[in-house]
Amino acid sequence: MKALLGIAAASAWNRRGTLALVVLSIALATALLLALERLRTDIRSSFSQAVSGTDLVIGARTGPVQLMLYAVFRVGGATNQISMDGVRAVAAHRAVAWVVPLALGDSHRGFPVLGTSTEYFQRFLYGERQPLVLAQGRAFAGTLDGLYEAVLGAEVADALGYGLGQRITLTHGLEASGLAAEHADKPFTVVGVLARTGTPVDRTVHVSLQAIEAIHLDWAGGAPIPGLAIPAEAARKFDLEPEAVTAALVGLKNRVAVFNVQRFVADYEAEPLLAVLPGVALDELWQAVGLGERALLALSGLVALVSLAGLVAVVLAGLNERRRELAVLRAVGAGPRHVLALLALEGALVTGAGALLGAAAAAAAVVATQPWVQQSFGITLQPGAPTAAQWALFGAVLAAGMLASLVPGWRAYRLSLADGLSPRL
Repeated sequence: MKALLGIAAASAWNRRGTLALVVLSIALATALLLALERLRTDIRSSFSQAVSGTDLVIGARTGPVQLMLYAVFRVGGATNQISMDGVRAVAAHRAVAWVVPLALGDSHRGFPVLGTSTEYFQRFLYGERQPLVLAQGRAFAGTLDGLYEAVLGAEVADALGYGLGQRITLTHGLEASGLAAEHADKPFTVVGVLARTGTPVDRTVHVSLQAIEAIHLDWAGGAPIPGLAIPAEAARKFDLEPEAVTAALVGLKNRVAVFNVQRFVADYEAEPLLAVLPGVALDELWQAVGLGERALLALSGLVALVSLAGLVAVVLAGLNERRRELAVLRAVGAGPRHVLALLALEGALVTGAGALLGAAAAAAAVVATQPWVQQSFGITLQPGAPTAAQWALFGAVLAAGMLASLVPGWRAYRLSLADGLSPRL
């Protein structure tokens, strides 16, 4: 077998010009397969780790997935708000340990702004129940004296080059809508920058609920009230307690009571509310996008099959030119099985070289694009050892290549010794 392996390697090297294109196509197909699998795994990980210390998310009655998307992932918008009376009613439930209200809708240079309470920084957990950590500065005070204070997510600070003491202004609504206008008369001061979490927190500007109320005192219907301008300092004299928020995060004293509280929220008579379990909503989300995942993986598999078909075609096309070479091997004592093994080993070497090159290219692509993917999509790619699924795909490519190489091997197996030594006209 060692001698056959050496002959197969030498034969492949002798035809390296042609086989290099096959190696390249297999490498590209393998890289596509492994990169898509890594992306799929890391997208799921980023979504599932976005919130881990919250038992329920409550909001206006809508779809569970939609509620999770805008309340946790800052995607889309709320169809309606919920009153603070409803939030307080949930907080008063005997099974509820804490409630953190969330107010969304404004932005800053394309990044969402979240109005919340100071308790958010203690209660919000991500990943394996990891707390938020301030890389610089402190949390906003949540008082009238510290009304215009902001805490930035790591990605906001890095992308915009902001640091402590930076003065920023918020934009009413989303800038992408083209209808946004700035709250230029009430600037904020950056007092803290959060450490990177790999979650939507990194792309968020955090301010207090009272600050959200203050910048909208002289606004109505999404536009400034003509002839009314309340200065930033004068806003402190108003009652800035919010009457409504977008959603709220809920933590329970005991998770056993989660369905009891969920039913209480659903039966709340004063207004239509919805309480969703984050894990259940994420499962629904993955069921919705699962078809697209499988379609992408299937397309990648088809690309790999096409590459392997190219390997078969190249070896078969060269088989006629190698008939005399194979006949000489037969003449010096090689049997049909040796010829079959030789061509199978040659195909396996070509497939293995392409698969290894593709795996290296996929790993390099993950490392190279990690900062861009994190900044553009908030997805943290995890360079490192291949996952079990990636090993399975890598093995599948190798196995498929070895099986494909049996086709020309079987064709050579059936050639007789005389066929190779007799000249063909």
